[in-house]
Amino acid sequence: MSLADQILAVNNDLPIRTDVAVHSGKVRSVYWLTGADSKRLIQEKDYDVALDTPLAIMVISDRISAFDCIWHGEGGMKGVPGKGAALNAISNHWFKLFKEQGLADSHILDIPHPFVWIVQKAKPVMIEAICRQYITGSMWRAYAKGEREFCGIKLPDGLEKDSKLPTLLQTPSTKGILQGIPGVPAVDDVNITRKNIVDNYAAFNFKSADDIALYEKLLTEGFDVISAALANLEQIFVDTKFEFGYVKDRNGNDKLIYMDEVGTPDSSRIWDGAQYRSGNIVENSKEGFRQLLLNHFPDPDILLNKDRMIEREALARNNELPEAVLMALSETYLNIAEKIIGKKIVLSTNPKQEIIDILRSEYQLID
Repeated sequence: MSLADQILAVNNDLPIRTDVAVHSGKVRSVYWLTGADSKRLIQEKDYDVALDTPLAIMVISDRISAFDCIWHGEGGMKGVPGKGAALNAISNHWFKLFKEQGLADSHILDIPHPFVWIVQKAKPVMIEAICRQYITGSMWRAYAKGEREFCGIKLPDGLEKDSKLPTLLQTPSTKGILQGIPGVPAVDDVNITRKNIVDNYAAFNFKSADDIALYEKLLTEGFDVISAALANLEQIFVDTKFEFGYVKDRNGNDKLIYMDEVGTPDSSRIWDGAQYRSGNIVENSKEGFRQLLLNHFPDPDILLNKDRMIEREALARNNELPEAVLMALSETYLNIAEKIIGKKIVLSTNPKQEIIDILRSEYQLID
């Protein structure tokens, strides 16, 4: 079996019983279960949700997305070996730690296979909850050009690139295009202030103004839990993005939960601690791949300029990356995942068939 065959690149063609179209994101595909199957599983597995809660099967892939494009490699490599298994294992680890430490639940109800989550339908809070402990990336680029205010927070002069910020910063942005919020442009992923959120909390899907403080608390606490755990592994949690949403428990009460993924190399920057103390930045996250792409192509502005999206998509479509690049990225993902979960990740030679077998025999979701 070739390396390319071991990569789960296409994850929206599984024969899972559903009566709506499969939703395919950049990395995950979502199969909404029928009402009858959702209800049956809630009863059979005793999930802590209301009986009429819609459930979905979420299947991760090994696809690699950067700068809003999917990239591929030579030899038919449509992704990064081990990436999907690594991402899910890391998220599972942090979600479990959050729950054990009394922070909040996640959208995940069950993990039938390393590539698969059974999730409950959540009403998302329309905020990309970004937390920063160091000044780097887009924030540094703006700071170096003279900007001193970020999401309503003023930063002092004299900060150096990649240095630790005076305090942990929350710099939220919009999730999706939100209409009719004064002072907030109707475009995806635009920076917002706390005042924007407080003044328009319902537009961001908060149930009450009080829940803004709760989301901020869960964001900070979640960041601190991961940061402390990574510090024990000689790793630095630089910055990250969390997402939140509402679900109902089995008694019909609303609760705010963590959703999407947390603390992964896709949603966070993670630096090697020993190297940082020696004055070097060694990325243990997708940021290293982004930097590689910026250096690989002669006109990096295509990757950074949102007005050049058509050119960017053509660049991703028409360029096969060297196999060595994707294999080095595979090593980055697997190494950091194994550090975090404390054990080896064993890769399947045929994950798709394994998923089908489990969902058929143990969950009766495939005819």
